[in-house]
Amino acid sequence: MTGAARLALALLIAAPGLGACATDTSLRRSDTARIAGRTYVITGASSGFGRGAAVRAGRLGANVVLAARRAELLEEVAAEIRTAGGQALVVPTDMADADAVERLAGAAVARFGRIDVWVNNAAVGAVGSFERIPVADQARVIDVNLKGVVYGAHAAMRRFVAQGHGTLVNVGSVESVVPLPYQATYSATKYGVLGLARALNEEMRLKKLDRHIRVATVMPFAADTPFWTHTANYSGHRPQMILLDPADKVAEAIIWASVHPREELPVGWKAQAAVSGHNILPDLTEIVTANIYHDAQMRDAPAGSPDTTGSLYRPMEAGRGVDGGVRARMEAEKRARDAAPR
Repeated sequence: MTGAARLALALLIAAPGLGACATDTSLRRSDTARIAGRTYVITGASSGFGRGAAVRAGRLGANVVLAARRAELLEEVAAEIRTAGGQALVVPTDMADADAVERLAGAAVARFGRIDVWVNNAAVGAVGSFERIPVADQARVIDVNLKGVVYGAHAAMRRFVAQGHGTLVNVGSVESVVPLPYQATYSATKYGVLGLARALNEEMRLKKLDRHIRVATVMPFAADTPFWTHTANYSGHRPQMILLDPADKVAEAIIWASVHPREELPVGWKAQAAVSGHNILPDLTEIVTANIYHDAQMRDAPAGSPDTTGSLYRPMEAGRGVDGGVRARMEAEKRARDAAPR
C-alpha cells in the first residue's frame, strides 16, 4: 500500500467510533439450534459466499436448496452437505431468468414443504472505466445483481406472506453505501439491493408482519472469493483489491443474519468503518476509498490482462471454491517484484 493510501485509510478509521462497534457475527450454540430443520434457499451457491454459507447451514442440520448455473458443481456442494448430515436439493438456476427463479422456489416448497430463509447471493461484476465496458455487459450486471434479487425477493416474499413467516437475506456490499470507481454499474446494483430491502421492511411494518417476516442486507467489505476470477474485466490489469477479508467470514455472517436479521449488517471492522465514515463524512469517505481502489486496481495490479466478459454470459470452469486465492496470488506477485533485479 502506498503512503497516501495508508494515510487515507488511517483518516477513515480514525473517524469517531469507527470499528469499535463492528458486530460479532460468530454463530453461538443457541443460533445453531434455530437453524437445524429450517429450509434455506441459497443462490450463487456454487462458489464464494454462497458455497460457504450453504455448507455452513447444511452442517448445522438445515435443508439447503442450492441454486447457480454450474449444475455439476452444485452436486459437489450438495454431496458435502449430505456427508455433514444436512439435506440438499440442487436446482440449476440463472437468476436473470424470472421463470427459472419461480421454478426454484416451487422446487424448494415441493421438496421441503416451505421456505424459511431465502439468501439472494448470486452476483456478477464488470471492472474497468465505465465508458470502456460495453453497454450489453453493464445490462447483464443489472440483470443478475438487481433484477435477479427482485425476482428472488418476489418469489420468497409471496411465500413468506402466505405462510406468515420467513427471512430474506440479500447480499449487498459496502458499495451499497460507498460507491467505487471502475465498478460503477456494480455499485449501482448494490445501492438498489439496499433500497429494495429498506422498502420491503417498511411494507412489512405497515402490514404488521414485521415481527415474523424480516429482510436483512449483508454488506461485506471486499473479500477473497472467485469474484475476482469471474468478473468481466476491461481495466487492462488483473482484478484485485487490498485488505481482502476471508470469504468464510462473510459466509458465517450470512447465516448469522438468517437468525439475527438486521436491516443493514456491515461485516467486520473495515466494512463498519467505511459505512460509518460515509454517514459522518460522505465525500471524504468516497474520495478515500476511490483513491485506495484506484491504486490497487489501476496502478499496482499486474498490467496486460486482455478484455474479457468473465462469467457474465456463461459459467467458468475456474473459481470453484469458497476462497478465491487472490491474497496468495498478490503476495506471490509482491515477492517476485521484490526479488527482481533493480
